[in-house]
Parts: sequence; structure tokens; C-alpha cells
Amino acid sequence: MPVLKFMAKLKKIIIVNDKMQKNYRYELTEPEGKNFSPDFKPELSPKEMLALGVFGGRYLRDCQNEFPLDWFKKAKFAKDKSDKSLNYFGVSASMPLKHWQNKGWIVKDDPRGWFQWYCRYYLGRRLEEEDERQIKRWRAIKRHVVAIKNNCRPGDLKCRPRQKQAVLHWAYDSRKY
Repeated sequence: MPVLKFMAKLKKIIIVNDKMQKNYRYELTEPEGKNFSPDFKPELSPKEMLALGVFGGRYLRDCQNEFPLDWFKKAKFAKDKSDKSLNYFGVSASMPLKHWQNKGWIVKDDPRGWFQWYCRYYLGRRLEEEDERQIKRWRAIKRHVVAIKNNCRPGDLKCRPRQKQAVLHWAYDSRKY
């Protein structure tokens, strides 16, 4: 009689304890960097974004235990307050968190906003309704990519640097537009 092998899919639960969330738990249901929604095709991974320079070096400084250590090896972090010189294009392209909260774009699962959602999605968390909402927001940024392409020569890093930095924050590789 053949031996029947059964491999149960082990659930991986992430427990978050940082400045903005205490005992927040989520499950990873997909492999890291895989099985994205068909209409979500980011050009950069969180690791690549952190290494390029985003959000003035302030993002995820107290969250390193939540994500793979490899993501942070080349991350550009500010020592204290936001430092626009750490951004790839050397300009500030961020609004304060309060602005995003007032717009209603911040939810309890991701109190730091879109990039936190993206990092968790990339890691393998799926939240159907929130994923749809955030992917819709990500797609809306495409209008800025079109504006850059219509107004800049490809690779011209000095053309529309603030808009290019903002697009970079949304995982579009604006260095090539």
C-alpha cells in the first residue's frame, strides 16, 4: 500500500509591535514578491525603493523587525527628521501623515499609509477590499507617469524632479522616464 504524504500549508503570522501598532497580527498567504493582482505591476520592490531613497529616509525606521533584514541593508535612513537629500531626486515630495489621515486614506491595518500596505502586500499579506482600494490608488498615479513622459526626455533626471520623486514613492521607476 503506498504511503500517502500530506503536507499542511503552514501559516506564517506576523506580530507587529512598533510606534504605531501594538500587537497587530496578520497572516502571510502568498510567497514574498509573488502572486500579485493582475492589474498591479509595481516596477520596484520595497527593498529597491528604500535603497534608492524615498520619504526623506523616515519610513520604516522602527519597523525593521517586521520585514526581511535584507530590505534594510542599503536603505537610506535619516538620523532624525526627514532629509530630502536622502531622496533619489534630492527633493521633498511627501505630505505629512496628517494630510493623508484627513483625506481618509489611512486605515487601521496600515497606519503609515500606502507604502506600509505595499510592503505587507509584497511580503505576502492579502486583504481583499484594502488591496483593491490601494491598487486603485496606485493605478491613479499613472497619470503622473504620463505627464513625465510627455514633458521630459527619457533619463533626464533634472526634469520634474518632485513629480519623479512622488512617482518613485509609488513603486514606479521614474529614473527611466
